[in-house]
Amino acid sequence: MIAVCQFGGSNCDRDAVLALRDLGLEAERVWHADGLPEDADGVVLPGGFSYGDYLRAGAMAARAPVLREIRAAAAEGVPVLGICNGAQVGTETGLVPGAFTTNASARFRCEHVHLRVENAETPWTEGFEPGEVLTLPIAHGEGRFEIGEDALADLEDDDRILFRYCNETGEVTDEANPNGSVGGVAGLLGERERTAVLMPHPERATLPDLGGTDGRVILQGFASEAEG
Repeated sequence: MIAVCQFGGSNCDRDAVLALRDLGLEAERVWHADGLPEDADGVVLPGGFSYGDYLRAGAMAARAPVLREIRAAAAEGVPVLGICNGAQVGTETGLVPGAFTTNASARFRCEHVHLRVENAETPWTEGFEPGEVLTLPIAHGEGRFEIGEDALADLEDDDRILFRYCNETGEVTDEANPNGSVGGVAGLLGERERTAVLMPHPERATLPDLGGTDGRVILQGFASEAEG
């Protein structure tokens, strides 16, 4: 069972559950105060505005007791995927390095963007080719990824960058970067490749009628790991 961890202010938990169920997976929303179910084969930290983004986006949810259980599960190899606000929770709680902060434009961005696959040898990207260009939606006001130069170089050396923002031909440019993320980083891995966060929303790109199916491929990778 994939546990989609719900906090006060989560608003993409139902989307994630429906997308995972459409892949044939058992997925359930889990209220954070109830703890992580013992039969959880995977965890999704969904998008939304947990606790109204007070203090910083994701900061309050990251201090919920359930995150101790999720960190322990991730350390044991349980696949964990943080999406948008879930990515912010992921950096706040140390699942991945760095931080997500206010967009360079100081404006909320809600649009489809292009992403380039940087590492195609992970559970989340094994359905893609290196350098392949995807299209996924974003919806965030604090999506700018920040990390020090040395730490960014370490991520690059360790192939822990999953996606970068790019234009339709795969070129990483300032114009194609919707929030000013350092290095154009849109998604990255934790210390284990089964732990990942990304700012765009794969669960909103799983049906042709919704504008594309690139997100489905990401969730299929998650599904194979959770089932395996």
